[in-house]
Amino acid sequence: MLRFPMFLRAVLVLALAGLGGGAAAQTSLPADVAEALTKAGVPPQAVAVVVAPLPPPPGTVSRLPPPASPGGDHNAEPAPLPPTPPRLWWQADVPMNPASVTKLLTTYMALDTLGPGYLWKTRVAVQGQVKDGTLHGNLIVKGSGDPKLVVERLQDLIDAIRDKGLRDIDGDIILDDGVFSLPPHAAFDDEPLRPYNAGPQGLLVNFGALVLHFQPEPGRRRARVLTEPPVGGMDLPPTVPLARGCGDWQGRLGADFSNPRRIRFHGRYGAACGEREWTIAYPDGPRFAERVFEGMWRASGGGLTGRVRTRRGTAQGQPWVTGISLPLAQIIADINKFSNNVMAQQVFLTLSSAGDGRGSFGESQNAFARWWRMNFGMRATPNVDNGAGLSRSARVTAASLTALLQQAATGPYAREFMESLSIAGVDGTAIHLRERSPNSPAIANARLKTGTLDDVVAVAGYVQGRSGQTWVVVGLINAPNAPAARPALDRLLEWAIEDQP
Repeated sequence: MLRFPMFLRAVLVLALAGLGGGAAAQTSLPADVAEALTKAGVPPQAVAVVVAPLPPPPGTVSRLPPPASPGGDHNAEPAPLPPTPPRLWWQADVPMNPASVTKLLTTYMALDTLGPGYLWKTRVAVQGQVKDGTLHGNLIVKGSGDPKLVVERLQDLIDAIRDKGLRDIDGDIILDDGVFSLPPHAAFDDEPLRPYNAGPQGLLVNFGALVLHFQPEPGRRRARVLTEPPVGGMDLPPTVPLARGCGDWQGRLGADFSNPRRIRFHGRYGAACGEREWTIAYPDGPRFAERVFEGMWRASGGGLTGRVRTRRGTAQGQPWVTGISLPLAQIIADINKFSNNVMAQQVFLTLSSAGDGRGSFGESQNAFARWWRMNFGMRATPNVDNGAGLSRSARVTAASLTALLQQAATGPYAREFMESLSIAGVDGTAIHLRERSPNSPAIANARLKTGTLDDVVAVAGYVQGRSGQTWVVVGLINAPNAPAARPALDRLLEWAIEDQP
């Protein structure tokens, strides 16, 4: 797909700028939406909403014959179609916390500036001589911020190293994660073990998440404990005693994660629970890649006389193999459908590191602000903070989100962007609509990104109306009991769908 020429993009910016201000008066909220807000105890002043049509593609002209000019020229060129005013416009210019809807801003900018085929490369080099399968020196693994270097793909990288004839290392494995310059990681809402709280890394492994598997063995009155991925140098009890029932099985385990290298269970596992998994953000995130790489290297039969350590700015060695990421289009589908926070932060940091620079949150925020001004002109620039929405300071207006969604749907990567969104009631985070409202007309008729924090609920995306018109829908609610108002956003989607006169 070709990009729009710059002059056409400028025409689109001017069209989008016409959405607010004098283009439409502030309207009342639909009755069903207002009723759901009242039931949830959320005042209308805590809500920002826009429902607007997709604009005609740049260059589209009116099908009606042009009016005669004053001089009598009946052969004048057809006039371009004016921007269609929004159908609903409520507090659209009030900055609101969008929660995970922030990911739309990050992923669309990434598509627009990096392209859907962008790839991250994990480069492996050797320092020293390889003789008879043994490296007499160090193995260097340099990360580039790959957002999805999961166990299977890391295993492929290790297999490629060994397939080229390197089996043992008489030296160290050195991990270089210096592509990002990061502040100390702080857990959001003081929940450090929640998987969504894993921090970004220049060499991120398995989303920074450790999975604990519990497999009951009733005949032996114990449950086996396994980890995925394998972690080198970690002292983990191989079994835990069984107890009757299930209940709060995680609480009953009495887990102690205070020493990341020596996890302990002081309780018991419920025999009636069957097999369960407990996914946590590894408590010592900066050391996770070291321990996983060591565990997987040794599990693959590789020898190592030294240790695995991290050192930024490692001297270049002789290139050995290169691991290639999934393309950006697939990465953003994971981010938007499943609201993966650490993947979103990896992509956001890449916005400032992709040009052979060193990525940081500050530089990526600056890059986003420049890109926004170039593409959306007068629209209020969002505060994207870390690019994932796991933030109390992120802000965006419903009008700005609407402008982005309209441009994304008419731009060169419209298909990749739209397909990255959840289908309402079918997949991703928007699947829960079916649980709340099994007969909702929005099921399978909307592509959405949802967002939730303790005091925020949000939705943004595209809805197919009964008339055949595609509508951009944005709904942001900021209130102490905002999650109770999720049904109000469901009613908003349904109101947009029922658009026939």
